[in-house]
Amino acid sequence: MATKIAFLTANEGIEKVELTEPWAAVEDAGFEPVLLAPESGEAQLFDHLDKAGTQAVDKLVAEADVDDYAGLVLPGGVANPDALRTDEDAVSFVKQFVESGKPVAAICHAPWTLVEAGVLSGRTITSWPSLQTDVRNAGGEWKDEEVVTDANLITSRNPDDIPAFTSALLDALGSPS
Repeated sequence: MATKIAFLTANEGIEKVELTEPWAAVEDAGFEPVLLAPESGEAQLFDHLDKAGTQAVDKLVAEADVDDYAGLVLPGGVANPDALRTDEDAVSFVKQFVESGKPVAAICHAPWTLVEAGVLSGRTITSWPSLQTDVRNAGGEWKDEEVVTDANLITSRNPDDIPAFTSALLDALGSPS
């Protein structure tokens, strides 16, 4: 079994805690987090609208293979998933990952990428409340809950939900081998 966990972001607009806290949790559980992005270099992190450091991109999403990863995490931030859903390679990777049956965890605005990937029909998720119409228009059911797990999709609403989000993600991943 793969022990790498893909974290997919755009190169800008990532809500810092939605990347760094799940990253630390999977690392502490014995997995190897890997940052994928459309462009090489660094990803600009934010604390709401304020720049909050950067994180090095480990690999281009265009070069990533779903088979190399045990799970996928999609951090939020408004600009991050909005940019990701315009990147063909990112959308294709997300679609393949959901279809693989492996855990896919998306928080806050990140489900926009799930909408774009066309993987929400008949699925129940949560997100930042402003996405609920997009989720419904994509064929999904939206719930206002701390964490919603539907088969391999794990979703949460906002940074306050990170403890429940990471717990559900780690439960779905099991132990690294």
